[in-house]
Amino acid sequence: MDIGVISVRYARALLKSATDAGLDNQLCQEMTMLAKSYIEVPALRQTIDNPMLSKDKKQELLETACGGQISQLCRTFISLVLKEDRENMIQFMANSYVTLYRKQKNVISGKLTTAARVSAQTEQKMRQMVESQTNGIVEFETEVNPDIIGGFILEYDTYRMDASVRTKLNNILNTLKK
Repeated sequence: MDIGVISVRYARALLKSATDAGLDNQLCQEMTMLAKSYIEVPALRQTIDNPMLSKDKKQELLETACGGQISQLCRTFISLVLKEDRENMIQFMANSYVTLYRKQKNVISGKLTTAARVSAQTEQKMRQMVESQTNGIVEFETEVNPDIIGGFILEYDTYRMDASVRTKLNNILNTLKK
């Protein structure tokens, strides 16, 4: 079977169980932490994939990668994955869970890039504008990039609004070259 298909099936089952138990938010945090652990500690994959390491040690290691003090549902999920010998796919399961959770809760990632730091008020107005356009919850990230000279670049979902001075100057330059 395909890794994507298997990981999504496990993630869907976990999301259903977590939603029924009212633990979907907590599980999202734990799965996010697990996915980050795989990225930040490349040796984690090699260790978990090692057939010489006992299931108990893998369980302990994965629980630590999820944040240490985890929910019983997460502990049971890890145990099931290990029992079924699917530990090589747990990173994909974690990412699939977060994706499904965000879709279910209508959570959208957004990014605001400006030439100088903006006030919390301005950031909040941009967030509210995006939330009103998408009817969802926006997780907003701000970045300062002096290279854009002025203005801003707003990105969310598949939308990108580039109102930077650098882009406007480049457009003028391209027009003059023609």
